[in-house]
Amino acid sequence: MAEVALSKNEPAIWFPAVRAGTGADVFTKLLVAGLRARGIRAEITWLPHRAEYAPWTVPVPKPPAWANVVHINSWLHRRFHPKNLPIITTVHHCVQDPGLRRYKSLLQRLYHSTWITPMERHSIHTAAKVVADSAYTSAQLSKFFALDSAYVIYPSIDTSEFTPPLARAIHKPFRLLYVGTWSSRKGSDLISPIMQSLGSAFELQYTGQPHEVYLKKLPSNCKRIVPARTKKELVAIYQQADALLFPSRLEGFGLVAVEAQACGLPVIATKGSSLLEVVEDKNTGILCEMNNVRHFADAARALATDHELWKSMSHSAREHAVSSFAASTFIDDHIKIYCATLGNA
Repeated sequence: MAEVALSKNEPAIWFPAVRAGTGADVFTKLLVAGLRARGIRAEITWLPHRAEYAPWTVPVPKPPAWANVVHINSWLHRRFHPKNLPIITTVHHCVQDPGLRRYKSLLQRLYHSTWITPMERHSIHTAAKVVADSAYTSAQLSKFFALDSAYVIYPSIDTSEFTPPLARAIHKPFRLLYVGTWSSRKGSDLISPIMQSLGSAFELQYTGQPHEVYLKKLPSNCKRIVPARTKKELVAIYQQADALLFPSRLEGFGLVAVEAQACGLPVIATKGSSLLEVVEDKNTGILCEMNNVRHFADAARALATDHELWKSMSHSAREHAVSSFAASTFIDDHIKIYCATLGNA
């Protein structure tokens, strides 16, 4: 893809951001690094985590004199919004999604409804442009905030780092992988019955530390592996598996599924939420009916027994990740937003 050409009035982006230790931090750092690599001035001013829940305790930083656009996370309190510069607001996940309610604690529901939602409403309705991480998230924002539309820009990964191994053959037993936290929203309660149904011809390697309620039910063909401490270790985990098992009931985006596909893994996932955008059913993976243990088990059996199907999906998964979620596209799309905001489109 050809890089976006910049006008004389080039964008110069300031990112006031709360350092929360989450994927939002990674998003901001990757975007800034990508912009700088294109010769665009970009800078982050990190605010302490308490700026999210106690903003009055944090001094308000001044925007740099060179900045002509401000890019924020939708959770940034209005105290830190500059008054004289156009703002781009990114929404990483719509916490107001009604489907999330059953997976929240009472404290989470109260925090989101009484504190986060008013902050997001201001961040969204005063923004020059709003960006969502998926069409699914955009649709939820439209429903809840009466937003006409949001620009959809998928998060990216470095597809030069997330790559398939030089040589790969199906393991015996067939090796499934589960990466991430264990929770009801992630469908972790489905893992035990799926693996019990599959039996000894399959094994599941998983990261994270399951809660006792999950751990007690896991059959012997499930094995915990040491969580990755570096990106290189994470890639190695993907490269040593045959397919990703991702029974999540609701995802705002589903980055794990993208990382797995970039490493050549077919993805067995739930047919719903943003996963319809991330996984191409019967091409880069198999989408299954939510909560249907038999469907998930049958999908794993299909990949394990049909080597040509597995090989085809592995190849297509890699191609899909490179064409749809590469960093170059991610940076291009943001530059277009900045230029349009400055009237350069």
